[in-house]
Amino acid sequence: MPVDIAPVVYGNFDTHFYAGQDEVGSDGVLRIAKAYRQKAKHPEFLPTWDPRQKYPPLEFFKYEDPALRADPSFPNLLNGKTSLKPITPKLGTEIRGLQLTKLSDAAKDELALLVAQRGVVVLRDQDFVDQGPGYAEDYGRHFGKLHIHQTSGAPEGHPHLHITFRRPDRKEFDRVFQDAASSVSFHTDVSYELQPPSYTFFAQLEGPESGGDTLFADTIEAYERLSPHFQEFLSTLHVIHSSKEQAFSSKANGSIQRRAPVTHIHPLVRVHPVLKKKCLFVNRAFSRKIVELKSGESSHLLDFLYGIIESGHDLQLRAKWEPGTVAIWDNRRTQHSAIVDWEDPVTRHNVRITPQAERPVEDLKYLNDPTYYPHTDEDDEYRGYPSRKY
Repeated sequence: MPVDIAPVVYGNFDTHFYAGQDEVGSDGVLRIAKAYRQKAKHPEFLPTWDPRQKYPPLEFFKYEDPALRADPSFPNLLNGKTSLKPITPKLGTEIRGLQLTKLSDAAKDELALLVAQRGVVVLRDQDFVDQGPGYAEDYGRHFGKLHIHQTSGAPEGHPHLHITFRRPDRKEFDRVFQDAASSVSFHTDVSYELQPPSYTFFAQLEGPESGGDTLFADTIEAYERLSPHFQEFLSTLHVIHSSKEQAFSSKANGSIQRRAPVTHIHPLVRVHPVLKKKCLFVNRAFSRKIVELKSGESSHLLDFLYGIIESGHDLQLRAKWEPGTVAIWDNRRTQHSAIVDWEDPVTRHNVRITPQAERPVEDLKYLNDPTYYPHTDEDDEYRGYPSRKY
């Protein structure tokens, strides 16, 4: 008897358009169903998918990290009214008494430094999203050139914003668990790009009363717990990261592709340009194969490293959401996963601002070097990772 196999989705349940559940407008733009749009508390941030949006491949640019401009004593960011509370000793800080919308450019630079040092900063009681999507885009540009996602939804007229939207429908819960026993899916955002993100902003627009938290893991701590000999070996390796599976998943669900899918090779261990520390740069969602190893060797080693990051609760934190919360994390040193632990038909609606950073390097002597480790799809095939055409 033939068996129907659902397309692999790689954890994009809250960013995809779904044909048959969502709608196609008379203008050809794909939108969330009208019944959900009418209930949204922030309709200006609702996701749309415009099949006419086409963008060329991303090109290399020199990245200047705002944290390197910052005063390490934080005179412009912190004052007597600001409350800082560590979430864990090494990872994460919660801040109250500070408004993102009131920060000067110097204070934003210091914020970048604080995020680099703590990995994750969670700010409460923010009026950030009340300023609208255009303000959010402009704010993000201070921290780097904004990324446009290859497949996810964005508010109309604001393609640089990435929207996650879980519909208030039992089908959302069923979809997550249709072929999985857990919603946990640790990843580093768009690590397949030539220059993945740095200081990533994520603001809650609407969510469940409890649950829907976000897990974060510290890949600096994960690296530093390894033996020196193993660290030395890992620092010689490079990994193929791919967006092709994500592109396939989007296409299979009737959604869009703004750019041709890509693969890029990054060092397995990268050096953070601000902290001057090494961290593991592999993630189950987008890492595919270690270049220097045979396929079986690569699979075993990657699974071992994923396990350290995903199962190491002593190098993780759990960020809880409440109205007015904005979380900022350093996408270079952390991995994260959304948690789906509610079953009632509740909307979970968030907006992400994604500034791009430097190309990952294993040694800072290669920082902002446009000739560092070039490759093509044909190289991937040679190294044992098949190239797929879309």
